Amino acid sequence: MAKGEGAESGSAAGLLPTGILPAAERPAQKEPKKKQQLSICNKLCYAVGGAPYQVTGCALGFFLQIYLLDVAQVEPFFASIILFVGRAWDAFTDPLVGFCISKSSWTPLGRLMPWIIFSTPLAIIAYFLIWFVPDFPRGQALWYLLFYCLFETLVTCFHVPYSALTMFISTEQSERDSATAYRMTVEVLGTVLGTAIQGQIVGQADTPCLQDPSDSALAMEGANHTQSTTSLKETQNAYLLAAGVIASIYVICAVILTLGVREQREPYETQQAEPMSFFRGLRLVMSHGPYVKLIAGFLFTSLAFMLVEGNFALFCTYTLGFRNEFQNLLLAIMLSATFTIPIWQWFLTRFGKKTAVYVGISSAVPFLILVAFMESNLIVTYVVAVAAGISVAAAFLLPWSMLPDVIDDFHLKQPQSHGTEPIFFSFYVFFTKFASGVSLGISTLSLDFAGYQTRGCSQPARVKFTLKLLVTIAPIVLILLGLLLFKLYPIDEEKRRQNKKALQALREEASSSGCSDTDSTELASIL
Repeated sequence: MAKGEGAESGSAAGLLPTGILPAAERPAQKEPKKKQQLSICNKLCYAVGGAPYQVTGCALGFFLQIYLLDVAQVEPFFASIILFVGRAWDAFTDPLVGFCISKSSWTPLGRLMPWIIFSTPLAIIAYFLIWFVPDFPRGQALWYLLFYCLFETLVTCFHVPYSALTMFISTEQSERDSATAYRMTVEVLGTVLGTAIQGQIVGQADTPCLQDPSDSALAMEGANHTQSTTSLKETQNAYLLAAGVIASIYVICAVILTLGVREQREPYETQQAEPMSFFRGLRLVMSHGPYVKLIAGFLFTSLAFMLVEGNFALFCTYTLGFRNEFQNLLLAIMLSATFTIPIWQWFLTRFGKKTAVYVGISSAVPFLILVAFMESNLIVTYVVAVAAGISVAAAFLLPWSMLPDVIDDFHLKQPQSHGTEPIFFSFYVFFTKFASGVSLGISTLSLDFAGYQTRGCSQPARVKFTLKLLVTIAPIVLILLGLLLFKLYPIDEEKRRQNKKALQALREEASSSGCSDTDSTELASIL
């Protein structure tokens, strides 16, 4: 509280009997504390910060596998190593960055914002170099592994603090849920942008393929060599152009986030003398039952959607035979997801988050079954893509909407354990990314064992069947397992309401305690 004439008289007035004060100096009766509301501008600036991770993640998730195999011409075995090690390293960096953030001190910009600001320029350089084809073919695999891991490290330095920022934009649960809905809408729009930019720019280039991949090496090197080389170079340049556009979006969104959002500390957190150690906080977090059950459920459901994402381009190109349509199908899925995010936000508010999980994520199963058994039909595929986007929207929104509830429950049970928010978010992302790395590595290796032919215009029947298993049957099994685990998740709507009331009482008690201490100190100095 500022020291000054007005502050002193206000403090004294709050403690001396009102009868001995002049009428003009008698304190006005305190008004009830208003809810801390975020403006639409604040929510939009916060939400825009989620776009960089989704734009780049979507481009890498949907296109990196086919880029490595058919454009950079990396052998399937080495491509599987790049994808697995890159995702596994990305998973490892999440708790590492979470640990570093938990040790960070508050600055004039906050505790999280400096990470976002300083990681951005390095991240866009590394991202651009992922899509560059070096001239030395022997070291290509090492090139892509190095810059893929470097980019994932830097984008983690952006995304982990951004995810934890949810807990610091407001102390009101309803405001955080509303801001999360804004964020999820923008993030799905980010996936639309990533799909549209990468897909449409790359789709304009004609990636050359070999009509008969089983022919001899002479046939591969001889026929139409000049035309094939020129076409391949155009495709490589198209990937670079898309990378440049996406990198520009990354920078713009980071600037808007930095200028439009300020971190806020919990009143009871400022009274804590020393922050909890990372490893003690980790032990407490990983022993918190609701958190373990939540990440176990979303681990399987996220893995299901990541399997579809990682293999969708190859599935559309070779199994369904839509080589020139897969980028449009991706766009249909993401546009559908974008328009249904507000519907799911209304649904979870009206019927509860657990109900939204069951309805939203399970709605993907019938369409995956349809894709598994239907013949190749473009119109039906577009219908399925639009319908699948509805489930994708639920998978985007619900984990990030439910994690703050788990953290609130943890704060009530461990009221002195502050600074653990980055641990919650980073380890959730760690488990999903590690599982994603395993799934992508295994799926790419499975294609190698099935006889995948690099740059082939068509693939053997075993490859097509393997792609169908990876995009339909495996995700269905994983979704069902995830939904069974959600039955164990204990935080329903009644529990959420109880936690909200208890936390509000804790905040009011901390605020009034802080005010009383300040007033007593000032009165002592006056006397």
